[in-house]
Amino acid sequence: MRIGRRVGVDVGSARVGLATCDPEGVLATPVGTVARSDARSDLDEIADTVRRLAAIEVVVGLPRSLSGSEGPAAEAARAYAISLVGRLAGVPVRLLDERLTTVDAQRALREAGRPARQQRSVIDQVSAVLILQAALDLERASGRPPGEALGGRKPRHRGENAGLTGEGRRG
Repeated sequence: MRIGRRVGVDVGSARVGLATCDPEGVLATPVGTVARSDARSDLDEIADTVRRLAAIEVVVGLPRSLSGSEGPAAEAARAYAISLVGRLAGVPVRLLDERLTTVDAQRALREAGRPARQQRSVIDQVSAVLILQAALDLERASGRPPGEALGGRKPRHRGENAGLTGEGRRG
């Protein structure tokens, strides 16, 4: 497991939820909600949060359909993540399949006794926590950064195929 804070991002049409974790990557916690802006100041605010937290990585939820295909919401999240890459000066951004996290977040808030009318203000944060916690758990289980890498600096560790060339021969 890599050491360092990460930032989880849940992209919605009106708001973006943010979460972070402890430097050991054990537990994701909510950070806040950022209102989406036509001027893209929301991206700048997220980039500022990533820098302030000295995050080593950003994990953006990719809302695929149950079949695994990418519809309009996934395309929007992917485009948002790509825009974020340009503002993060070398901090890697990864996309992580987040099917049903909003449903899980709503269920968790309901079970915690939060009325539906009060869920709107925190649902994106809870979804971001679920996205980031899933990423942390996957990395802990596999030993590899989870999801699809979009950009940023290259990882410092060598992959299992490092040093292999051509047909799997050592170079």
